[in-house]
Amino acid sequence: MPPFSLSHYRKLLGTYGMICSMSRKGDCWDNAVAESFFHSLKTEWIAEIISRTRGDARSDVIRYIEMFYNSPRLHSYLGYKNQNDFEKNFILAKAA
Repeated sequence: MPPFSLSHYRKLLGTYGMICSMSRKGDCWDNAVAESFFHSLKTEWIAEIISRTRGDARSDVIRYIEMFYNSPRLHSYLGYKNQNDFEKNFILAKAA
C-alpha cells in the first residue's frame, strides 16, 4: 500500500474544501491554471533570462514566483487580486 493513498488524498482535499478533479484523458480543463502559469513564466520572465547553472535557473524561477507572480501581479482568475492578498482573504474568511 502506498504511504499516501487516494482515499487519504481525497479526505485531505475535502478538509480544505477542494474537489478532486478526475476527468478523462485529453480534458484540458484540469491543467488550464497550471498551463496559464507556465505560459506567464515563459513569456514574462524566462524568455529574457539566460541562466548559467541549474541553481541559477531555480533561483530565477523562485524570484519570479515570490517577487512578481504572487505579490504585485493581478490575476483575472482571482478577481483581479494578487495571489498573496487572495490567499490571506481566503484564510480569514475560513477562520471567521
